[in-house]
Amino acid sequence: MNRDLNYELIKPDKSITEFVESFWLLQNLTENDKEIMVLPDGRIDLIFIKSGSAPFQTTLLGIGTHPDNAILKSNTTMLVVSFKLLAIEYVFKNSISNLLNNAQNLSSDYWNFSLTELNDFTLFYKKATQIIQLLLPTEIDSRKEKLFDLIYSSNGEMTVKELSEKVFWSSRQINRYFNQQFGLSLKAYCNILRFRASFHHIKEGKVFPQQNFADQSHFIREVKKLSGALPKELRQNQNDRFIQFSTLQ
Repeated sequence: MNRDLNYELIKPDKSITEFVESFWLLQNLTENDKEIMVLPDGRIDLIFIKSGSAPFQTTLLGIGTHPDNAILKSNTTMLVVSFKLLAIEYVFKNSISNLLNNAQNLSSDYWNFSLTELNDFTLFYKKATQIIQLLLPTEIDSRKEKLFDLIYSSNGEMTVKELSEKVFWSSRQINRYFNQQFGLSLKAYCNILRFRASFHHIKEGKVFPQQNFADQSHFIREVKKLSGALPKELRQNQNDRFIQFSTLQ
């Protein structure tokens, strides 16, 4: 991460790890706008963003399936809660199928954060954690709980058939659930997770498949499809353009 950008990350409390992947802060500390490329990573992001002296704006960003050009404006602060899919049903209690490759602007008082809490990353993390804990139900569908545990622990490498057999839920029902809730199939989502799991390997110079790809050609095709770039271009990451590579820890 260069000195123009500040990135901080906090892992979630154990009580919410099934629903939240991380809390993070990203700041453009310069007077210049920065062009960035956002890659599909399988997360749903609740974003609180402020540019300059403007008030914070709140946005819910759905799952992305292709690279997206964006501008990180000068003197911008972003506070983000990155959610796992189980949170959509049990925290937001809604479908986000309409937010595939899309975003929804939320009210400025969403979750009732004070300006003090939004100006302090630690306070933001603590308040957001408390809110999520209060929103969680007492009971969760055990099939869905196990399904998502397998999906994330395998980085999307298990087939739909394997997942179906392990959770005793038919492939057709699982895909119907995924399409209704998230706007894409389980296989498509697993491909995104497998792609994301390759980020560290690519950054380390391992531009050949480490995950369960058929061969190197298949790996390169998948990377190009989801990032618009070849693995070696991602690794070079000129001008910190691929923001997820710049913030890898």
